[in-house]
Amino acid sequence: MASCLGVGVSMFGGSVQRNRASLVRERERSCSSIGKGNGRLKSKGEEKKIKLRNDVPEKLEPFWDDGYGTMTLKDYFAAAKEFTRHHDGGPPRWFCPVASGCPLKGSPILLFLPGADGTGCGLIMHHQALGKAFEVRCLHIPVQDRTPFEGLVKLVEETIRSEHASSPNKPIYLVGDSFGGCLALAVASRNPVIDLVLILSNPATSFGRSQLQPLLPLLGAMPDALHETVLYLLSFVVGEPLKIATVNVDRKLPPMQQLEKMSLNLTSLLPYLSELVSIIPKDTFLWKLKLLESAAAYANSRLHAVKAEVLVLASGKDNMVPSRDEAQRLRRLLPNCRARYFNENGHALLLEDGIGLMTVIKCTNKYRRSRKHDIVSDYLPPSVGEYNYAFTQVTGLFHFLAGSTMFSTLGDGTIVRGLSGVPNEGPVLLVGYHNLLGIELAPLVERFIREKHVVVRGIAHPELFMGKLDSESPETSMVDWMKVFGAVPVTANNLYKLLSEKAHVLLYPGGAREALHYKGEEYKLFWPNQQEFVRMAARFGATIVPFGAVGEDDMAQLVLDYNDFMKIPVLNDSLREVNENSAKVRDVGSGEVASQVLFVPLLFPKIPGRLYYLFGKPIITKGREEFLKDKKNANDLYNHVKSEVELSLAYLIKKRKEDPYRSLIDRTVYRAIYSSQHEVPTFDP
Repeated sequence: MASCLGVGVSMFGGSVQRNRASLVRERERSCSSIGKGNGRLKSKGEEKKIKLRNDVPEKLEPFWDDGYGTMTLKDYFAAAKEFTRHHDGGPPRWFCPVASGCPLKGSPILLFLPGADGTGCGLIMHHQALGKAFEVRCLHIPVQDRTPFEGLVKLVEETIRSEHASSPNKPIYLVGDSFGGCLALAVASRNPVIDLVLILSNPATSFGRSQLQPLLPLLGAMPDALHETVLYLLSFVVGEPLKIATVNVDRKLPPMQQLEKMSLNLTSLLPYLSELVSIIPKDTFLWKLKLLESAAAYANSRLHAVKAEVLVLASGKDNMVPSRDEAQRLRRLLPNCRARYFNENGHALLLEDGIGLMTVIKCTNKYRRSRKHDIVSDYLPPSVGEYNYAFTQVTGLFHFLAGSTMFSTLGDGTIVRGLSGVPNEGPVLLVGYHNLLGIELAPLVERFIREKHVVVRGIAHPELFMGKLDSESPETSMVDWMKVFGAVPVTANNLYKLLSEKAHVLLYPGGAREALHYKGEEYKLFWPNQQEFVRMAARFGATIVPFGAVGEDDMAQLVLDYNDFMKIPVLNDSLREVNENSAKVRDVGSGEVASQVLFVPLLFPKIPGRLYYLFGKPIITKGREEFLKDKKNANDLYNHVKSEVELSLAYLIKKRKEDPYRSLIDRTVYRAIYSSQHEVPTFDP
């Protein structure tokens, strides 16, 4: 059967059926209900209950396999060709990719609405990742099918109404690619009361402004002999060749090997482009153009009625339609619309490198399993692909420069290298000092995932989650990666939820006041007067681990701080306005820490030194809840934690002088002699 991830597809309602036994097994495993005969999803109330397997997962573990890099454009062509071998005239139907497997318990449904090709295989590179968190279904429109746009709208509409009737409290996701974006908007406009989340990849609502419009009248009159040539040329316009060729290139390879692999990919793709003729013959091609025109006109006429949550993914090098301008237009017209821009990608965004759809959904906080997004319970841990990309492409250079080294304290007080002194089982509350601009965060999070397979859930300033920079966000920002790796806004409710789920929580009582400190305040704690976290930790029996991290003064020199900026005319007014409109975390009664002004300090970089971490002796609160209900006892423990953090800082500042590899130059020489992967030695604890 057709392979949509090298494994096969379960397809019902059509003539493509081979190895039927395996299809039935997959149908049961995917925990889904798919109607036979008409290609429409049937509601769970309309058919016999399917006995769910006992091994349906309830949560994902860090390093789950997302499959990114295993599928390329060649796999898309192979799958599309297999679909088009069966020249049936329809009707359009749904299929579920085998590679998607069985999603988490209670996962929402995701319906993929294809582009003008109609094969439904345009999501092939994302099947495995999306299948962990969604019940994935893809719409297939046979080559010879001539269902008008209104008919396709009714088909999708019938499906979402059926699903909504069976699970009214779950959202329904519509992923629309190009033409499918028009289809998704049209369906949403007709169903404003259904909880829909629309993800539109370069939607064809701007087809009327396409760069190819002057050529379209000529296509109908061209000889049949030229059709293959035209499609061949169009294939270079639809996608960005370099992005397509780098999908499965390992970024850890040396540059010359990466270039060689990319060149080989480009060469091997050329024979597959001739398959376009079988996927889109001339009569189908002309029909698709008419369908695009009617789809764009219909969707644009009903944009005012769209109430759904919308995320637009727009390419900066789209040579088919002006996608970036269209994304900005849709943001203005739709009441609940956000956009992300992929500046180096072409029209075939979902088939190119640099876009992990599951990652984008997580970055934008669009993943939810109920009517309201819960940033704690709806969180999905990072996959192996996200881990590799984040800590090689995003922060890889910083990790190399920082050369971070970590120590922890065992129960008997012995200091050892590594994190063995930090409990593996939660709830654990890591409480420490926030370095300038939070430079200690990335190495800390990476080390916990790599060494302990634990995602540290950081409590962060709410301003990072306001989405104020979304209009200009290219791809994914550093804030997005913070969300992917577990950061949540600082609220008592979020801390309560995290501890109740036995998470490892990272808390900085000094918050932004420490991370944006002034000159001469390095390694000075600015903690609130009250014992905020002690009673909460005791309530859940959480283990408190105080820690210190030093190295900011070895990385950069603080040149201008907030006080300096406030002496500069015009700039001081801008800063004052920004802080007046920013989210407030502390009240005045919290002490100096309440003075959390937001600004970007001016730094002068140094030849990097090294980041050092010391996690202190774990403090057990389990069984001490009654004892810590007393305000004095809680305050004593609070002060003890604070003093432990200060002692850790003092210890590291003293001991780092004994480190023969404190300098970047010394560490680089060591790596050159031994191994780039070998951990560089440091002082003896």
